[in-house]
Amino acid sequence: MMTDVFIGLGSNLKDPAAQLARAVSALANLPETVLVAQSPFYASRPVGPQDQPDFVNGAVWLRTSLAPHQLLDELQNVEQQHGRERLRHWGPRTLDLDILVFGNQVLDDDRLTIPHRELRNRDFALQPLMDLKADLALPDGTAISKLRSQCPDNGLRKLPPADYP
Repeated sequence: MMTDVFIGLGSNLKDPAAQLARAVSALANLPETVLVAQSPFYASRPVGPQDQPDFVNGAVWLRTSLAPHQLLDELQNVEQQHGRERLRHWGPRTLDLDILVFGNQVLDDDRLTIPHRELRNRDFALQPLMDLKADLALPDGTAISKLRSQCPDNGLRKLPPADYP
């Protein structure tokens, strides 16, 4: 059975928009997975330490028959292929891929929390989700659009298409 999954993408190192474009291509080629749609890219200030470049963020809508932890493993492989190093919490990164929503599943273990635990506080994740599926709701029924309207502003700026491949 295929499940609708929404993945957040972020980068603030080594040509971030190009990093995200390459990541979208990699996600489209994951096993047992189909790329449904890609959001526009957005620029935003970093969360946490401000001594780093602004981020470029976006999201993709996938359909997959992978289980949540299998998908997490695949995403971490893509991150590693893009030179991801986990040096500092909320630090700069070449690529960050997060499972934001995985169908109607709710999961919280030592490796993975679905829906993403910080989703409600991140305009740079909520806005791309709204772009992909305006009527998307969390498993508890909370509309993404409602969360977006309540979310603090983090200087989110939509990038024109010419700014990403």
